[in-house]
Amino acid sequence: MKAKEIQDVVSEDGNPVEPPPPEVVEPELSAEEAEDLRKRYLLKRFWISARGFWGVDGGRFAWVATGGLLLLVLLAVGFQYSINVWNRAIFDNFQKKDSAAVMWLAGIFFPLAIGSVVVGVLQVFTRMRIQRLWRQWLTNAIVTRWLTNGRYYQLNLVQGDHTNPEYRIAEDLRVATEAPVDFVTGIVSAFLSATTFIVVLWTIGGALTLSFGGTSVTIPGFLVVAAVIYAAIASTAMMIIGRRFVAISESKNQTEAEFRYTLMRVRENGESIALLGGEDEERAGIDGSFGKVLKQWALLCGQHMRTTVVSQGSSIIAPVIPILLCAPKFLDGSMSLGEVMQAASAFTIVQQAFGWLVDNYPRLAEWNAGARRIASLMMSLDGLERAETGEGHNRIDRGETDGEAMMQLNDLSVTLNDGTAVVGETEVTIAPGERVLVSGKSGSGKSTLVRAIAGLWPWGNGRVLFHRDRRLFMLPQKSYVPSGTLRRAAAYPGAADDWTEEQIGEALDKVGLGHLKEKIEEEAPWDQTLSGGEKQRLAFARLLLHNPDIVVLDEATSALDDASQDKMMKLVNEELKNATVLSVAHRPELEAFHSRKIMLERRKGGAKLVSDIELIPHKGRRKLLGRWLRRQSPTIAKTQSKA
Repeated sequence: MKAKEIQDVVSEDGNPVEPPPPEVVEPELSAEEAEDLRKRYLLKRFWISARGFWGVDGGRFAWVATGGLLLLVLLAVGFQYSINVWNRAIFDNFQKKDSAAVMWLAGIFFPLAIGSVVVGVLQVFTRMRIQRLWRQWLTNAIVTRWLTNGRYYQLNLVQGDHTNPEYRIAEDLRVATEAPVDFVTGIVSAFLSATTFIVVLWTIGGALTLSFGGTSVTIPGFLVVAAVIYAAIASTAMMIIGRRFVAISESKNQTEAEFRYTLMRVRENGESIALLGGEDEERAGIDGSFGKVLKQWALLCGQHMRTTVVSQGSSIIAPVIPILLCAPKFLDGSMSLGEVMQAASAFTIVQQAFGWLVDNYPRLAEWNAGARRIASLMMSLDGLERAETGEGHNRIDRGETDGEAMMQLNDLSVTLNDGTAVVGETEVTIAPGERVLVSGKSGSGKSTLVRAIAGLWPWGNGRVLFHRDRRLFMLPQKSYVPSGTLRRAAAYPGAADDWTEEQIGEALDKVGLGHLKEKIEEEAPWDQTLSGGEKQRLAFARLLLHNPDIVVLDEATSALDDASQDKMMKLVNEELKNATVLSVAHRPELEAFHSRKIMLERRKGGAKLVSDIELIPHKGRRKLLGRWLRRQSPTIAKTQSKA
C-alpha cells in the first residue's frame, strides 16, 4: 500500500475509514515510516471530528467568535504599532529636549495603554470562550459515542490503543481543544506583527555600508536581514534540541494515565484489598507506576532545560543586537535616538514573531500527543460502530418477534471480535411468563450469551428477537450502586423522583432492607457501605420498582445465602407474575423457581446447547411449540396431536 493510500483512508465525505495496521504496509516502508504514517492519520482522524464545531452541528457562534477573535488580534497589532511609533516620538523629543512635546506624548500614552489592555482582555475572553465551547461540543460528541450501546464496556473486549479512555476524554481532549485555538491566535498575531514591523525595520534601517580593506559592501534592509538570520539560528537550535518533545510528551501522558488508573483501582476495590491485607502489594504497584511517571518527567525536564537555554538566551540577546547594529548610524548622525529605540522595539517584536512557533514547540508536542490519543479512542469507537452496522464484521441482528413469543434466539452464534467462536448455533423460543434457567460449567459461554441477548455483545451471527412491547431489565452479578442518595441508588437507572419515598421504602422492605428506609434521602458512599448481599438485594428492589416484562438475571443471587436467595426468587415469582425471566446461574436449587432449563456445554468450535428440559409445564410454551410444529410440517403436527 502506498503512502498516499494510507493518508487517504478518510473518504471525501468525512466518514472515517479504519487505516491498515503497520504490518500490512508494503515492505519498502520501514517500521518508522509506517509509524509516521499512522501518526499522521491519527491527526487527520482527530480533525475529521473536531472541525465539526465549525460545521452545521457547531452552530453559528463558532464562526462569529472566530471572526471576532481575529479582529481583536488585528486591533492588538494596531495598538502595538501605535506604541512603537510613540516610542520613537518620545525619544526623539527627549533628544531635542522638547518638554511640551514630551508632556503631550505622555498624555497620549495612557489612552494607548488602556486601549491595548482592553483589547487584550477581550481577546483572552473570546479565545477562552471558543476553547470552552469547543471542548464542550467535542466532549459531548465523544461521550455520547462512548456511552451508546455499551461501547464503554466493549472497549475492554477489543484490541486497540484506547487504554484509560476516561483520562483521554478528561485531560487529552482538554489539551487537544485548547492548544489549537492558542496556536491559530498566536500564528496570526505573529504573522501580522512580523509583516508590520519588518516594514518598520526596513524603513528605519535602510541600507548599511560596510568597508573591508578598501572594499565596500552595502546590505539593503540590514535590520531585516539580521532579524531573519538571528531567528533562523535560534529556531534551528530550538528544533534540534527539542526534537524528542513529541515522543516524550506522549510517553508522559500515557504513564500519567496509567498511574491515575492504578490509584482508581485501589479506590474501587478498597474493601477486597483491605480484607486481604494487600496494601504492601498495592503500594509496590503504585510505586512502580509512579516511578515511570517520574522517569518521564525527568526526561521532559531535561528537554525543557535545554530549550530554556535557547529561549532565555534569545530573550536577553535580541534587544541588544539592533542597538549595536544601529550604533554606527546613530553616531554619524544619520539615525536619531528615537529611530534607534523604535528599531530596537521592532526588532524584538519581529524576533518574537519569528520565534513564536519555536517557543511554543513544547505545547505543540503536547497537543500532538493529546490529539493522537483522542484519535486512537475515536478509531476504536469507529470499529465498534462498524461492528454494530455489520460493516466488515459478523454481527448479531436484533429485531421483533413475529408472533406471541416474548424472546427468540434464531440460529444465534456468539464470537469474539476476531471471529473466535464462543457459543455455537442456538435456537431458543421463550414464551411470555416463562422462567428459563441457563446452566453450564464455568467458561461455557453463559454470561457471554446473556450479554449478546442484552445487546452489549455485537459479534456473531443470527438474530435476537423480542416482543415489540417488551421492557427488559438486567441484574448483573456485580450490582452497581451509583453515587448520591439511597433514593437514587434504588431508582437507578430511572430518575430518583420517578417513585415516591413510600414506594421506595416498600420495595426495600420486601427485599429485606427495611432498616435503610430512614436513610433514603441520605447521601453516603453506599457502594462502600453496603455488603455484596445488600447490593444484590438493592438490585431486586430496583427490579420491583421498574416492573419490566423481561428480567435477565446473571448470577444475581451469588452473594446471597440459600435462604435469602429463595426469598428473592419467590419475591420475583409473586410480584412479577407475568414477567419472562431468563436466569444464568450455577446453583441447582434455583431449578425450583424456573419452568425450564437450558444446558450449555463447552465444545470445540463454541459452546453448544445440549439439552432443553421442561421443569414445570408451561401453557404458553406448549402453545408456541404447537404453532411452530404446524408451520414446519402438517404431518409432524398431526403425529404430535395423536401422541
